[in-house]
Amino acid sequence: MRLKPAARLMACVVWISTFIALPASADTLKEIRLDFAYYAPESLVVKKNHWLEDSFSQQHTAVKWVLSRGSNNSLEFLNSGSTDFALTSSISAFVSRANGQPVKAVYSYLWSVPSNILVQKDSPFTSIQDLKGKKIAATKGTDPYFFLLRALNASHIAPSEVSIVHLQHPEGRSALDQGRVDAWAGLDPHMAAAQLAGDKIVYENKAFGVSAFLNTSEKFLAGHPDAVSTVIQAYDRARRWIIAHPQQAVKLISQETQLPENVIALQLSRYDLTRPLPGEEHLNAIKPVIPLLQADNIVRRGVDTEAALNTLVDATLAKPIVEAK
Repeated sequence: MRLKPAARLMACVVWISTFIALPASADTLKEIRLDFAYYAPESLVVKKNHWLEDSFSQQHTAVKWVLSRGSNNSLEFLNSGSTDFALTSSISAFVSRANGQPVKAVYSYLWSVPSNILVQKDSPFTSIQDLKGKKIAATKGTDPYFFLLRALNASHIAPSEVSIVHLQHPEGRSALDQGRVDAWAGLDPHMAAAQLAGDKIVYENKAFGVSAFLNTSEKFLAGHPDAVSTVIQAYDRARRWIIAHPQQAVKLISQETQLPENVIALQLSRYDLTRPLPGEEHLNAIKPVIPLLQADNIVRRGVDTEAALNTLVDATLAKPIVEAK
């Protein structure tokens, strides 16, 4: 039976509407974009070994790598749509989500005390109390900055009693070396290099341990779970390889960063790679920092921080990968 013109038009509209409503396949990705960072050793191992390129080649998906110099840098890439994944501190990921960005933490690539406060080797300063009224370099929006806030609070020093100079991590070390600041809240591997060059630690606190997350966006997680799972598998493979081959890991990371092996060895010695499944322990480590974030106006006023924290992590895809023997 032949349809009348009007009926044919209506059938065509229904067919087109149905086609448009179909969800995009996870296999239709033309490119997957990730950051790599010197503070995230697994990213260097995955990138060097071309594991993701090998995994995605069958789907004709290109892999693009972008260098991040800090959590703030990494989240800028993710939230602007320049990358699909972001390597950040857990606190930075929380801040981003609390401030309205749909960040989801899907894996934890390390746990560490993220910073120490350093001064020059010939500095007269011997404690954090000596830094009142002095200049301290830190990268706002990153773990060393949050560490500095915690250190000041624990030492009963108001942030207004010091001058915080906002510099990206490598520039912070350079400013310390050049005497443009009096102290620096460092980040590895730059911090390890500074220590081995003779700079002194005037404040450290082992109780300030937090995790670092591999994040993606809610949209990408929902639309491409297979791709997210593939990335998590590569990171967990790298984590296991670093644990099993510490000397080889030092050599590989040294080559990738162009830093001496003793610097990388010191950096890796501070990392705990045994807690990859993000969960309650990781979230509990963020909680003591939240009041400081609010006081410093890092988290927007009126934000439901409990809801942001409780919806930050999605370990569904990581669980079977991490628990696989």
